[in-house]
Amino acid sequence: MEEKVKIGIIICDRYKNCAGGKCFRALRERVGGFSIYKDKEVEVVGYTTCGGCPGGNIEYAPEEMKKNGATVIHFATGMVVGYPPCPYIQYFKKYIEEKYNMKVVIGTHPIPEKYYTVHQKLGSWNSPEWQEMIKLVVTDEKTRRAYD
Repeated sequence: MEEKVKIGIIICDRYKNCAGGKCFRALRERVGGFSIYKDKEVEVVGYTTCGGCPGGNIEYAPEEMKKNGATVIHFATGMVVGYPPCPYIQYFKKYIEEKYNMKVVIGTHPIPEKYYTVHQKLGSWNSPEWQEMIKLVVTDEKTRRAYD
C-alpha cells in the first residue's frame, strides 16, 4: 500500500473563524486543489491561519506541520478569493519551498461561483501568474455553484 500523503492547510487570517467545511469536503471529494490526490490516501496534520498580513505565521507553522509529517502545504482557496487576493502568496510559496523543502499547492476547495463571478469582473486573475496559481481551483460552473 502506498504511503499516505500528509498535508498542512494554511488559510488567510481574514477567515480565521472558518471551520474548514469546504476544504474538508473538497478533500473527501478529491476536487479543487485536492484533485491531485485522486488515488492517494491523505491525512491533514495541521490547519492554521497565515497569522494576518504580512503573514507572520508563515515563518513558523510549516515547521510544526513538517514535524507532524507534512510533506505538502496547501494554501486555502480563501487566499485567492479574498478581496483582494493575498498579495504575498507567491512569496509565501517560495519561502516555504526554499526554507522547509516542502511542496506548496495553491488552493483547497473549488472557487465558489459567487467569488468567481466578481473576480472575473474585477480582472483579479487576468495575469498569466494568477492563471497558473488558480488552475486547480477553477472548475466548471456546476462545481463552482455547489461550493457557493
